[in-house]
Amino acid sequence: MSKRYFTIGMAGHIDHGKTTLTKALTNIDTDRLKEEKERQISIELGFAPLHEDDELQISVVDVPGHERFIRQMIAGVAGIDLVVLVVAADEGVMPQTREHLEILRFLGIQTGIVAITKIDRVDHEFIDLVKDDILEELQGTVFEEAPFVLVDSLTKKGIDVVKDQIIHMLKAQNVRDSKGAFRLPIDQVFTVKGQGTVVRGTVYEGTVEEGQLLQIMPRGEEVRARQLQVHHQPAERAYAGQRTAINLSGVSKDDVVRGDVLVSSEHFIVTNTIDVSVRFTSDLDYLVKQRMPIKCHIGTAEVMGRIVFFDRNELKEESDEILCQLRLDEEIVTKRGDRFILRRPSPQETIGGGWVIDPNGEKYRFGNQTIEKLSKKKVGTPKERITAALWESKSLPIHELVKQTALDEDVLSHELSGDEFICFNGKDYTTAKLVHLLEEDIFDRLHQYHLQHTMKQGLNKAVLLQSMQDSAPKQLIEYVLDQGIKQEQFNRKGQFLHLADYQPSVPKNWQKRAENLLEQLKQDGFKVVYFQDYLKTSGIPADLHQELKHFFEEDETIVPIDEQYAWHGDHFRTAVSQLKAKTGTEFEVADAKDVLGLSRKYMIPFLETLDSKGFTKRIDNKRVWI
Repeated sequence: MSKRYFTIGMAGHIDHGKTTLTKALTNIDTDRLKEEKERQISIELGFAPLHEDDELQISVVDVPGHERFIRQMIAGVAGIDLVVLVVAADEGVMPQTREHLEILRFLGIQTGIVAITKIDRVDHEFIDLVKDDILEELQGTVFEEAPFVLVDSLTKKGIDVVKDQIIHMLKAQNVRDSKGAFRLPIDQVFTVKGQGTVVRGTVYEGTVEEGQLLQIMPRGEEVRARQLQVHHQPAERAYAGQRTAINLSGVSKDDVVRGDVLVSSEHFIVTNTIDVSVRFTSDLDYLVKQRMPIKCHIGTAEVMGRIVFFDRNELKEESDEILCQLRLDEEIVTKRGDRFILRRPSPQETIGGGWVIDPNGEKYRFGNQTIEKLSKKKVGTPKERITAALWESKSLPIHELVKQTALDEDVLSHELSGDEFICFNGKDYTTAKLVHLLEEDIFDRLHQYHLQHTMKQGLNKAVLLQSMQDSAPKQLIEYVLDQGIKQEQFNRKGQFLHLADYQPSVPKNWQKRAENLLEQLKQDGFKVVYFQDYLKTSGIPADLHQELKHFFEEDETIVPIDEQYAWHGDHFRTAVSQLKAKTGTEFEVADAKDVLGLSRKYMIPFLETLDSKGFTKRIDNKRVWI
């Protein structure tokens, strides 16, 4: 997309000429309300198209200057890319000029122009004094290098200069991200006859298309973008940076309010507890105390809550950033990096502002340990934040990573494509380092098991998974096992897992006695005694008897013919071979007895063993070879 979209804002003290300047620039009177006309002050946000060519499209938002309408002012400037700070030549810097400057600073708006208006009302010497006054006020702020433009909006003196300066500065500025998920904080809601509910706002990020399914957050109500308008003209799409009106189907005007957020993805975080970095104004009139009520302006929302400190109980003067938490009375939609303003509810004043470190704040203990934790969160790179989230949770799907890292899906996808991360099950992510550690852990567990149980085939998979349940989710452990088997680190036989190079064996200190046991069994041929008697006379400890018997069975060194008797494997295989050679396709008990010469004591268990092992199938009094 070659075209770039921006929204600029007008800010400044009441009656300093913001609306008149906007009209001079756009030929549109943004004061629409009857009360605004009668009182000649802006009450609500006003919007107008400023400029459009093949390269740029620029909209203007005119915000109220009166202190009673500070909420509307914050809602209006929250989504702007450049500010025109309006100062009347006949009055200079006034209280709302200063407060607007503070708000712009806290919101992180760094590009600005100073428009000195009403210049025809004063002489040149007075204008120089006003300039000095403004420069002093801007000292130490991001606007101290901002260009000055002298304007008289009624005669349109300087208007072209303002417009050219705006275009010049925006050409050098980065645009908002139109590739990620769509987000539009709603600042106006109204109805149009025959159309229904319409919402308006500045697209913070992403792109929206006509007909697209969206959600109104924080409550998650699904709606459809029936129609779009940009600059009062129908549009198929709207991009980040554009002022956009969206006609919504599926919702009543009464169910949508300023502060709601229109989004295209369920991955946006809904929260009421946010970890934040805050700077406070330098001239606080009152102490800011622990858990003091605050009014938080974030996006276009205004929410009551409390401020929670972890390293102090109050502050009066503080120039550095404070890491703390906001616990809000209502849920909001936000993400890492979002800016906000804090105001004292009573007496009303702006006390500070900052940005969201983590929208998924938890309850922490008071003390340096929490401050250190928040400090690490604050400075973490995207990769570090992903790694930290996965290290804590072991594995997460993408939508959970969005919530826990407060990163865009596009940023996440880019970072997760690196070798440091692994996707398994087609949806869950983990770190390559954790996979490696789990491989080592499984190797060590199997190795230790083999050392302790040399005669067993391996460790039961269910037992292994149970023993590692605190190390990682079951699906992740199974993934690591599967990868280990593919890479021939591990092997699996039925339900048992073992190292690839492992072979079960009798412990060295009992090997000779085990050989003697087998030799005695072999000497006894078909006429064996109870197998338990062989074990008892072998001199092998009783606690190994069952394991040794099971080992011999797995190795087919012995073949049990019932619960008490077992033949040496060689004798069993010989008996099967002889019987099969001399009986044809089927035989009866008497035929088998003639061939092998066994008494009923051994013959019946032997034949039943043939059935159970699948050599034969019994049909009435006969057995058929399979």
